[in-house]
Amino acid sequence: MVNQRSTDGPGGPLGTVATIRDSTELQALTGRAEVARKRLQLLYDAGVGIGTTLDVARTAEELAEVAVPSFADYVTVDLADPVLNGEEPNGSASDMRRTAVSGIRDDHPLYERGRLIAFLPSTPQARGLGTGRAEVVPDLSRALGWRAQDPERTKAIVEYGIHSLITVPLQARGTVLGVANFWRSEKPGPFEEEDLSLAEELVARAAVSVDNARRYTREHALAVTLQRSLLPRALPEHSAVEVAHRYLPAQSGVGGDWFDVIPLPGSRVALVVGDVVGHGLHAAATMGRLRTAVHNFSTLDLPPDELLGHLDDLVGRIDQDEMGLGGSPDGPAMTGATCIYAIYDPVSRRCTMARAGHPLPALVRPDGTVEFPELPAGPPLGLGGMPFESAELEIAEGTELVFYTDGLIEDRSRDIDVGIELLRRALAHADRTPEQTCKAVLDALLPARPKDDVALLIARTRALGADRVAEWDVPSDPSAVAGMRAAAVAKLTDWGLTELAFSTELILSELLTNAIRYGTQPIRVRMLYDEGLTCEVADGSSTSPHLRYAATTDEGGRGLFLVAQLSERWGTRYTADGKIIWAEQPLPGTTSDPDADGEALLRLFDTEPL
Repeated sequence: MVNQRSTDGPGGPLGTVATIRDSTELQALTGRAEVARKRLQLLYDAGVGIGTTLDVARTAEELAEVAVPSFADYVTVDLADPVLNGEEPNGSASDMRRTAVSGIRDDHPLYERGRLIAFLPSTPQARGLGTGRAEVVPDLSRALGWRAQDPERTKAIVEYGIHSLITVPLQARGTVLGVANFWRSEKPGPFEEEDLSLAEELVARAAVSVDNARRYTREHALAVTLQRSLLPRALPEHSAVEVAHRYLPAQSGVGGDWFDVIPLPGSRVALVVGDVVGHGLHAAATMGRLRTAVHNFSTLDLPPDELLGHLDDLVGRIDQDEMGLGGSPDGPAMTGATCIYAIYDPVSRRCTMARAGHPLPALVRPDGTVEFPELPAGPPLGLGGMPFESAELEIAEGTELVFYTDGLIEDRSRDIDVGIELLRRALAHADRTPEQTCKAVLDALLPARPKDDVALLIARTRALGADRVAEWDVPSDPSAVAGMRAAAVAKLTDWGLTELAFSTELILSELLTNAIRYGTQPIRVRMLYDEGLTCEVADGSSTSPHLRYAATTDEGGRGLFLVAQLSERWGTRYTADGKIIWAEQPLPGTTSDPDADGEALLRLFDTEPL
């Protein structure tokens, strides 16, 4: 390289200056600098382009895509099959799944994506999986151990023009997850040791992302399994409502939405939908605790506002426990859970609801009109300090009650009012079944990848006809018990339930005698003929009898024990005017003979029917 310039300074002679340099070394340095720049660019692209998601397969594909064609002509990634499910690899080379394939052409003879490969011990892949060290194969045509894997396919690979290989184990946190293979075909020269160091650094960065995705997959699978086990697998069939439901987990992680249908005494049913803010195992576990608590509180047959009050106290106590004795949070709090609880009575066709920070339900009338009743807005569970209020609505038979979580109507791309309007339009079709309505609602409101989980519960109401209900007012006189028994037997005869006459007489005798002796007026008897036979005795006292076991010498104390033995379930629920003691019997043909059971009990007690 020659550089020449003239010298004509003032007062001096004219001349030239020539500089001569050897450019061979300069060109070599420039070439090495360009190679280094390309390698740094490749590592930068890998840092930006690998690990953009927490999906194991997608992360492997990103590794393959970023290395073609800047480093290799073809790249394949094989992961241990358990890794794709979030599990720990078993260290064997016999269950490798081809997860990613990328190349400059699509007609290559390499194993296709999705194939399960069992690498032979003689292959560089198997050696790398065993030792954790990368390996260069300069000439595949002479690599007998590699060619023994699949002679026909390896021959086709060599004939295709692929001549050199670098195989690098994907190793993160001391665990070998799989192997990445870099194949060369276009460049005539083989891979060199310098290429090996670059491949190792490239794969090391990708391995951390693959392991992070594997760990997330495992946690997500655990959370999904936990939540699926905590949610109802199948809702009970109930004569009061026809129910359809949907639960869709969010793409970002499992949340704490839940729903329930709980049968209550007197042919009533409780409908519940709740939502725990947040995602992951904690939200799923919290959901399970709240759902269990709702089931337990519902057995007390509390009004919706009282049940939410007890649930609010429970959440507050759990939050205090998780805050620790020092007052600093040691774990995520439960505050932020919402819930709506409704009780529907098919006899009166009235529905009582209360909500704790939950979205308003929708009512779809039999004519297709949709409304969102204004229920009192209670605070979210766990805040405490404010009471909950109930609202009672009269529901026409055939009305659909629609309960949902906020993930259905809320979305970052639209206003919540838009979501409400979309829901209204999707519901305004009275000719659909609840199942069809569920599908139409989800299709109309949910995007392809919802950001939040969604719970949807739709219940179409039914009514228990007047011909299935019998009621009597009973005077506070012990002599009225015999007449009440006769009236009950007559009604059972009309219903075709004469097989239950004997057991029903015994139950009513005991319950009415207790109400007359220890209760106050008004005293009423009601019988409901539904999926079972329910006998109810109501009085104006709030004092409830308790089941006890009488000693051999005791003259009394066996009445409620007799009721418990003759009925499938029995209990007490309190009303604004007193209490109701109820007993449910299964219909004939569903269990053992009630008359035989009653006669056996009488022989046991050595008594005669009243």
